[in-house]
Amino acid sequence: MQACLKKNTKTERLSYILLLMHFVILGTAGHIDHGKSALVNALTGIDPDRLKEEKERGITIDLGFADLTYPDGLTVGIIDVPGHERLVRNMLAGAGGIDIVVLVIAADEGIMPQSKEHLAICNLLKIKSGLIVITKIDLAEADGVKLVAEEIRNFVKGTFLENSEIIPVSSKTGENIDLLKEKIREVALKIRPKLTKGLFRLPIDRVFTLKGFGTVVTGTALSGSISVDDAVDILPTDIKSKVRGLHSHGKSIKTAYAGQRVAINLTGVEKESLSRGDVVVVPNRFVPTKTVDANIELLKNAPVLKNKSLVHFHSGTVEVIARIIMYDREELKSGEGCYCQFRLQEPVIVMSGDRYIIRRFSPVETIGGGELLDVYPTKRKKSEGTDDLVTFEKGTFDEKIAMKIRKAGAYGIPALLIEGWINSDIPVIKESIKKLKETGIIVQFEDILFHSLPLNSIKEEAKKIISEFHKKNPLKTGTPKEELRTHFKVEQRIFDAIINSMRDIVIDKDIIRLSEFRVSLSESDEGIKAKILNTLDQSGFQPPLKDELSKNLAIPPKQLDDLLKLMAKEGTLVRINDSMYITAFSHKKMVDSLKNFFKKKPEMTVAEFRDILGTSRKYALPFLEYLDVARITMRVGDSRKLLLKT
Repeated sequence: MQACLKKNTKTERLSYILLLMHFVILGTAGHIDHGKSALVNALTGIDPDRLKEEKERGITIDLGFADLTYPDGLTVGIIDVPGHERLVRNMLAGAGGIDIVVLVIAADEGIMPQSKEHLAICNLLKIKSGLIVITKIDLAEADGVKLVAEEIRNFVKGTFLENSEIIPVSSKTGENIDLLKEKIREVALKIRPKLTKGLFRLPIDRVFTLKGFGTVVTGTALSGSISVDDAVDILPTDIKSKVRGLHSHGKSIKTAYAGQRVAINLTGVEKESLSRGDVVVVPNRFVPTKTVDANIELLKNAPVLKNKSLVHFHSGTVEVIARIIMYDREELKSGEGCYCQFRLQEPVIVMSGDRYIIRRFSPVETIGGGELLDVYPTKRKKSEGTDDLVTFEKGTFDEKIAMKIRKAGAYGIPALLIEGWINSDIPVIKESIKKLKETGIIVQFEDILFHSLPLNSIKEEAKKIISEFHKKNPLKTGTPKEELRTHFKVEQRIFDAIINSMRDIVIDKDIIRLSEFRVSLSESDEGIKAKILNTLDQSGFQPPLKDELSKNLAIPPKQLDDLLKLMAKEGTLVRINDSMYITAFSHKKMVDSLKNFFKKKPEMTVAEFRDILGTSRKYALPFLEYLDVARITMRVGDSRKLLLKT
């Protein structure tokens, strides 16, 4: 390896060092029987057709895998896809993690239907790099190969392969195979690495069992890393497991990284419980979704797509039936694009920023695709517009994070859920959240993030509600805290955090009021207070109940209730229970009488208490219950003991 480095130029050495930090996946594309599998075999010495039926029929039915290893240590994982039109769904299952595409076109047939469909799919998936290979040149004249090359050059105009090299090869004779290997290496060195610091995510494309090992799943790691003994979730199946072992390109490894083809040996999982489309992820970050917002682009030759049509939705290795809801139109014509929502029949695990493909419901053919913009969308009002989707598509990373938090409104969004929402490195997400907090755009209460705009709206609405309560209830000190929380329908801890952050309110136990509010009594109310105090003072320990007081003084029950509570808060009255109040003077007299009694005796009966106060049993029992609750006395059988110090 050192010898190889010495021979390379400075640029190549730098590229090589960078290469060691990431991994590259190459995928084949092209029509059936154009020699894709034979080409992979010629490049690697590995036959990607692993199924018995594939070998018997001579066609690729499902995904095949191989690896191309270079002397300097570079390894390129290869996914060989089927070319038959009926197997495009299998091709799509392998296309999601591809970095480089090799478009294969046979010299003896030229461009065919699946050449076009596969290229369209790769273009919609926004694969950036690729090569074009003309196979079977041993079956065509030199001039014929040149004509096919010219046809291909016109065919790929306007696609990501427009400026790619066209390399004629023969898998049978080996002509130009070594040249192709070198060209693949050159392209691989330029590939931008996948997100190794993101959350680990591996869409499953194969599930099988190995004797002595148990269940094994394979796929392309789209982001992050995973190590032996790590805990994992398999979603949306909702299975928890642990990594028993890891393999990549036939070698046992301790840690797998984004961009690698990986086989994961799972513990405690039955093969029958898993299937292609499930995703292996780190725990507690991802939430299955059945609704996604996206942009969509129809292919130029696609038929008109009607609003609310059913389509086949493909992303990663999953295929699911979905209904498309277009936000600003009733139909989409070929070559057009718009914003839309897909309502899926089954839950999927996807992230904002993922690419997807749609195919007609019937007859099944690829018609378009795009980018997933919001994989946990909130309910959208018709009048709301799509400004948020414009931000998710074209905004800066910080703007996307801020918009998602803003869309969460009064409920906020857990910081961990943001990490599972957008496809990015975790340090990048955390730095963005930190910047947004420092600039005041968002705030964080415990683990929940809130955007300042809806948060301020909640605070203003809360102030308005409290203010209106004061106007309607001038004798009450404030609104009950729980009633206000119920209005906003948010959980207690979040409501408390929001309310506690408001500077212009006062919280007194379970009552909330505006800081500038004071109970202001009219002359009439002041007169009524005096009457209440006088009546209760004269009645001593046989006070009229609230209903009686209302009748005797001709005071409306609500007004009386407000005044009694106000006087209790001021300290002129003491609340015995909801129906009975006594004056503060009577209360002190009652407590002093108890202290004097208990200086002589350790216990007191109900009858003795009644006699002390000079009242009846009707009043004595409520007074004793109040004293017990207030921790002045303690009931022991039929007697009371004093808890206060004499």
